[in-house]
This record gives sequence, C-alpha cells and structure tokens, in this order.
Amino acid sequence: MDPSTIPKYVTELVIPPAIPQARRPEGPGIGAMDTYVIGVRQFAQQVLPPPLPPTTVWGYGSLDDERTFHYPSFTIEATADRPVRVTWVNDLVDGAGRFRPHLLAVDPTLHWANPPGGRTGRDSRPVFTSTPGVYTGPVPIVTHLHGGHSPEESDGYTEAWYLPRANDIPSGFGTVGSFYDEFREKSAREHGVEWEPGTATSHYANDQRATTLWFHDHALGMTRLNVYSGLAGFYLLRDGECDLPEGVLPGPAPAVGDPPGTRYHEIPLAIQDRSFHSDGSLFYPASREFFDGFAGPYLPATDVSPVWNPEFFADTMVVNGRTWPKLTVEPRRYRLRLLNGCNARFLILKIADSPAARPARSALPFWQIGSDGGFLPAPVRLERLLLANAERADVVVDFTGIPEGTELYLVNEGADQPFGRGEPGVDFPVADPATTGQVMKFVVGPAASRDRSVPPDRLRLPGRRPLGRAGVTRRLSLNEVTSGNPQVPPDSPVHTLLGTLDSAGRPAPLGWADPVTENPRLNATEIWELHNFTEDAHPIHIHQVAFEVVNRQPFDGSPVPPESWERGAKDTVIAYPGEITRVKARFDLPGRFVWHCHLAEHEDNEMMRPFHVGGAGRRRS
Repeated sequence: MDPSTIPKYVTELVIPPAIPQARRPEGPGIGAMDTYVIGVRQFAQQVLPPPLPPTTVWGYGSLDDERTFHYPSFTIEATADRPVRVTWVNDLVDGAGRFRPHLLAVDPTLHWANPPGGRTGRDSRPVFTSTPGVYTGPVPIVTHLHGGHSPEESDGYTEAWYLPRANDIPSGFGTVGSFYDEFREKSAREHGVEWEPGTATSHYANDQRATTLWFHDHALGMTRLNVYSGLAGFYLLRDGECDLPEGVLPGPAPAVGDPPGTRYHEIPLAIQDRSFHSDGSLFYPASREFFDGFAGPYLPATDVSPVWNPEFFADTMVVNGRTWPKLTVEPRRYRLRLLNGCNARFLILKIADSPAARPARSALPFWQIGSDGGFLPAPVRLERLLLANAERADVVVDFTGIPEGTELYLVNEGADQPFGRGEPGVDFPVADPATTGQVMKFVVGPAASRDRSVPPDRLRLPGRRPLGRAGVTRRLSLNEVTSGNPQVPPDSPVHTLLGTLDSAGRPAPLGWADPVTENPRLNATEIWELHNFTEDAHPIHIHQVAFEVVNRQPFDGSPVPPESWERGAKDTVIAYPGEITRVKARFDLPGRFVWHCHLAEHEDNEMMRPFHVGGAGRRRS
C-alpha cells in the first residue's frame, strides 16, 4: 500500500486501558499478589483509518474477556513490592483447535526455535541440502518483561518457548524449547504453580524502582516477526519509595473500572513503523531480495539466508495500534510514557507546529523525568528526544497557555536507514517528511479540568543510590559478518555477532550456541565495555539488571560522560560505531539470562548471547 494514500490524523489515539486481573485466580499466595491469565490470539483490528480494510494482527488479552484483546496490549498496572503472577497462554489456534500459521514469512535457515527439529534438533540452525521454503507450522512464543528484575524461569528466556495446545501439531515436532521443562519444574518448586501445556507462568516480584516497563515476545529467531505481528504491551510499575506523591505529576492514567469518557493526562505511547498490503494485511519482506536485490542462490549454495533481512524500515507510523492518530489535549500538563517499539528504526522526536517542514521548528520542549529504570536525578529539558529501539522516555509536555484550536505535531527526524549518530539533515537524511517523518497530531481543546501537577522545571525527583565499585571489567565486542562467497555481492551482511576481545584488543566474535563467556559471581558489580566494530549504532539490552552508563570513548579518543538523559538507571544503551560504551551493573539474581542487540532483525540472527550469574552454568536440554 502506498503510504501517501493513507489519510492522516483522522482517527483518535487509542489510550490502552488497564488489563483486568483473573476472575478466578488459583494457586498459593493469591491474596498477596496480582494475578493475570493473558493469552495470545489472532484477530482483526482497524489499524488503518476507515474505510480502509482492517488488519489481521496478533495481540495479548485477558482470557476472561475477549474484548481486551488488542494490539498493542492493554496495560498491566503493577505496584512496587507487590508481586504479579501472569500465566501466558499460546492461544494461536482457530475455532476448530488447529494451529494458526504465522502471518509473516518465517526463515527456517536461521538459528531459531526450530520445532520441526524435534527434541534433539530444536533451538538450532538446521542443515539443508537445498534452499527451503518458509516455515508454515505452529508458532512458538515466550514473553519477556523488558526491564523486569525477574528470576530466570520468569524472564522469558528465548529457548523456553512453547507451542499452542493445538490438535494438529505434526508428529515429531518439538513442542517446547530446550529450557522450558527445567524452568517449569523450577516454577513448580519455587512457587507451587504447575505449567499446563501451551502455557508458562511468570512471577514478577516488582522489587525495583517505579518505572515504565514493557513486555513482548522473545522466541528464538522469531522475535522480529512476533513483535511486528503485534505482541507487545506496557507494564507500568508504580508507588514505592522511588515514586512521587499522587498529584505531583500529571494524571490520571487508565485504571480498571474507569467510567466511559474518563479524561487521562498520563498516556503511554508505543511508536512503531509498519507497512501494509492493499488488502490491509501487514507487509513484511518475504525474501532477502527486498533488502539488497540479491535474488540468490541462497543457503546452502551460498551463506545468505533466503528470507532474513538485516534490517527492515517500514513506511507508515503507528501509535498505540493506529496509523497517524490524533489526540485532543487540554491546555495543561501531560505525562507521556514513550516507547520506541520499532524493529530497526531509531526515533528522533520533536513537537513541531508543522507536520512536514524540515528542519522542524520546536514548538514545545519535552521535560524528560525518567528513562528505562525510573526517574532521572533531575528533569532534563529537551527540544528533541532520541529513542533507540526498546528505550523508554518518561516525559512531561506542558500545553498550558496554548490557544484552543492549535494543532501541534509529533514528528520524527530520525533516518529511514540504519542509525550511526550525528545531526539530522547534516550527517544523515531525515525520515520522509510526508510519511515516516510524521507520527501523530495534538489538537488543543478547551480546559475541562484543573491542573494540580507541579511545573516540570520545579520537580524534585526521587534520588537513587549509585552502584559501588566494580570488581570486574569485561571487554565485549559488537561485530558484523559479511558474505565470503564469490557469488554474493561484496559487503552483503549475513549475520551480526556479539563476542569478546582477544589479548591484542581484536574482536573475537561468538555465536548464540558458543559456550558462555560472561559468568558474573552472584551479587558482583561489573563494568561491561561494549566495543562496537560495526558501522551502525546498536541498542544493547542486558536482561535482569538496571545498569548505569559510565561513559563512552572513541577508539582513538578520550572518555566522555553519558548524556544528561542517560544519568538514571538504564536497561538499554546505544553503543555507537567506533566507540567503547561502558555500563556498570550489579548481578543479584542467579541463573541464565541473555544480552543482545535490540534491533530485532539482529537479535534474531546471532546478535544475542547467554550469560550465567553464579558460575559458568550448563547447557540445559
């Protein structure tokens, strides 16, 4: 579908409601926790504005109420130090109980979940004697709470996936990932909860700072496809000693049981890019040829996978599940919780008075008060906001005094290509001003409520205790591998890798299946140095921990401090090309976790590594 034919700013922004808890929770400790049963289903949603056709998507929802299924998910509202238990159900079956194949083209030549491999061949890179077609079997899922401080069995480990409980699973298929059974047994032992087939139950202690978290699928080699299909949602953690009293920040946010017409002044915004076919269905490349024109030969004749694209930049911007929506605001302060949910696109956001003029003139600043891991030390005024994939920004935008009827636009000055760094329009071309350079519109309406919130420049934010001295420094590498086959055009990427450095400071790339090299002692504080030997910036996410950004250092230069908006706790950091990015973390949960690039196409093809806290760990199967 030509994105220029899609009308802009004609549909209202969806403000995701809070998802209701389970009506009939079961299991030990129910009174001391919040309990949810959340399924994954396929359904049609009006993502494009009417009269354009609806889009078939996947989404999360409460199994007690079909009306709660939505892309992105309704929000889980959680309270600090009050546990949450979620039973995640793979309900990707039709009315007859048959499995639903994927909406998009699945490349079976990657190192992926690989259910056809059975128990011995699951979670592997299969070997083929000829180029295979796309995988059309049952879809594995596993949900990760991004930024959560979760034990290994609840972290959504990428090899702990599971298929739906369908009645037509092909004989010999692996129905669960390599770590599922061990984590199922540990969950029963630790929490007294048995996992039924087609499900996994996660326990989130919420023993961390109030912050903006989000959940999404994390199945091995399929994250880019499952998230693109709709599997994402907000998880907002509130209260505790690291929150602010009610009324200090703009509110309210959606809550269960809100009457129709409730006005919200705290709003989460999940920003994503999507492309569409003319029938309304999602477009995602079904061939490597889309990326660079290389039409084969593919594996096994060469080292190029037939479907996987190294990155994908869609042509239409979607916010909370609708293309280019509008939001009517009062002339008062709003709290916006922003998430970059794109697969590969970095965002550089600005509030402008014109939708398409470039460079855009800033009409209102963002006051950033928090990032991935909670509040910043102090509010930071920004004319534009850089968000890498999976990063969150908690901001206050003040519409006070703006005349009724004024139209303002959230625009994007990031690039329609991989991000390096630099000044938009100088060091790289900005996004297409007619399409991906526009995100949503704000229309100032009449005042309808009294604003009792504190002006952002006067806010006193809760402090946090910095991490202590690090006992270990690890030197890690970010690497890209290009094809070495003479039949393939020069410099064609075949996968991206993490790794270590050798004694001479040269990169030592490693694949997903290589032995664990990062094994912090339990409760150790470490500095991880991320040496980026590629030409692009990568958002690096470390599971389980909230880290501090220490500094960045060009390969041939001196260290520079983190940006003002990076001086709180983080779980995702931008590692720029040709630089060393240093982060400090305390590893206080034992077990097996992962760290990876959050460019979804990269993490799905080797740019992810396991780490094990409390020893070297062992390979489970």
